Amino acid sequence: MKSYYRVMLGRKSIYAPECLAGKFIGAGFDINQDLTSKLPDEWRMFNQEFIPIYLANHPDKSKISAGLACGALWTVAKGIQKGDIVLCPDGSGQYRVGEVSGDYYYQPGEILPHRRPVQWLSVSIDRAALSEALKNSAGSIGTVSNISRYAEEIEKLIGDVSAPKLISTDATVEDASAFALEAHLEEFLVKNWAQTDLGKEYDIYEEDGEPAQQYQTDTGPLDILAISKDKKRLLVVELKKGRASDAVVGQTLRYMSFVQEVLAEKDQGVRGIIIALEDDQRIRRALSMVPSIDFYRYQISFKLVKN
Repeated sequence: MKSYYRVMLGRKSIYAPECLAGKFIGAGFDINQDLTSKLPDEWRMFNQEFIPIYLANHPDKSKISAGLACGALWTVAKGIQKGDIVLCPDGSGQYRVGEVSGDYYYQPGEILPHRRPVQWLSVSIDRAALSEALKNSAGSIGTVSNISRYAEEIEKLIGDVSAPKLISTDATVEDASAFALEAHLEEFLVKNWAQTDLGKEYDIYEEDGEPAQQYQTDTGPLDILAISKDKKRLLVVELKKGRASDAVVGQTLRYMSFVQEVLAEKDQGVRGIIIALEDDQRIRRALSMVPSIDFYRYQISFKLVKN
């Protein structure tokens, strides 16, 4: 089955012209060796070997940074398959669309030396045409973001068909009727994090100044990753519009397990928070047995003020 990825062509798309002209996507991360014989089918094995190498080259970086970098490198070199579609920002508010056409190759001494050949399509997508949900996923931290769950929307955009209206199809949301204001819930929370109760104890994790939103894991993107001010705990934040069901507890636990196993240092713990408009008896029952996850309700206030 064809997959879809957002791939950054260098920080802030600085290498987009070279990649478009040379018909490739790529990554670097100061891993200066040919990976042709170093790409196992399982990304965890790759991370196990190359996280120490990355940290040796970047002693100022955390294990979180190393996991993000090595995971992105494996995805570009191995995880993305021939025939998959990539959306790459060109730095001007447009996403260039390409189809990956070949296997990994190494171009030592060049920009983004770990490369995949791409056949660029004669179509661009304006960022403004993306639904709010796709914007969030496409704007996530890191080099690569898997956006396959928006395949239908992307195909319509590629086909020059207007993007569908933003209607939640998340199976873990039971009440998605409140739509217009809630569409900006994640953006609002990130921008106002310091003013919330969570902001007193945690900071949103950042990599090169970019907040860890839609952080990629092996079971999908988690909404927000935060870290306690004393650096002893990582926090997985899962946002749900409307009323959350008990299924979101299992989803949050999967993200927490990934963070504990792949990103956390040996002395760091992991907690989870679910934020939704409402809860119910089922999720309260589930959470009563999971003390490592807290539940918060959000409130939306709207009024008109006459000038």
